[in-house]
Amino acid sequence: MRVRSLVVVGAVFLVLAAAAAAQSADPWVGTWKLNTAKSKYSPGPSPKSSRLTVTAALTGGIKQVNRTEPLTGPATTSEVTAMFDGKDYPVKGNPNADMQSFTKLDSRSYQVVGKKGGKVTLTSTVVISADGKMRTTTQTGTDAQGRSVNNTIVYEKM
Repeated sequence: MRVRSLVVVGAVFLVLAAAAAAQSADPWVGTWKLNTAKSKYSPGPSPKSSRLTVTAALTGGIKQVNRTEPLTGPATTSEVTAMFDGKDYPVKGNPNADMQSFTKLDSRSYQVVGKKGGKVTLTSTVVISADGKMRTTTQTGTDAQGRSVNNTIVYEKM
């Protein structure tokens, strides 16, 4: 009876470990640092620095925290927790969006649609490189100041 209990407990631990490994296997999960030399911001200028932390959240979702230091002015931090279901989720600290929806495109890419006051502002397509070391976001739309946006933002995994 005792051996049987140990086998059951061992099997439960294996299942939990496999589930944890599957969650962390998402290529976008991790800490990412902005590469300003490879990024292009229109309108500019690019920020002085940006660090994006992505963790697995909910069941199959993510939590993104982005701390950005502009060339002038105070640093900002935006945060969103969302599922890849195309539904709107609240965003904190982002001047361009108060809601975002996430849709997985394939195993290494997803799309984010930002909205402010119910109106679409920015659409971003996030692609993780095959080696998992680079994250490229192509972003188009209109920012909070009404300017046309056409950014290519490159992050490197830390």
